[in-house]
Amino acid sequence: MNDFALYPGTFDPFTFGHRDVLERALRVFDRVEVTVGVNVEKETLFSTQERTELVRRCTQDLDGVQVASHEGLIVDRARQVGAVALVRGLRQVSDFDAEFRMAFANRKLAPELETVFFMTSEEYALISSSMVRDAHRWDGDVSKFVPPPVVQALEKKGVPARS
Repeated sequence: MNDFALYPGTFDPFTFGHRDVLERALRVFDRVEVTVGVNVEKETLFSTQERTELVRRCTQDLDGVQVASHEGLIVDRARQVGAVALVRGLRQVSDFDAEFRMAFANRKLAPELETVFFMTSEEYALISSSMVRDAHRWDGDVSKFVPPPVVQALEKKGVPARS
């Protein structure tokens, strides 16, 4: 097997749930690129460069992982690098609706590309990047939700003043 998949997302920030999905994907695919999405219309806490570097630091111990950023259609990136599949994580049933629609759109754009869903472990099912950002904003301890490099990066960002 020499299959290569992309795991696209915003990863703002990268969580233990993201890592869990990535580890599951590495059981199926030889190589997985974590593709950090660039979306100029979406306001992020961390810049694209910061997010890409954080993912690298959080996954450096995993064999078969590459990290890159990409702006544009993910199917274009997949074709460019020869990926055969897109990896998507599911935490709860509510994730499925949006993921289902996105998978069908990607299939229309690139019929040769499969979307593979991985359920996250139960312990990470309630973790989301937005929840981490909110907890951090209110000076909450996020160390149970994100790897140490992310905790350090959040501490450097500081906590905005409360309204």
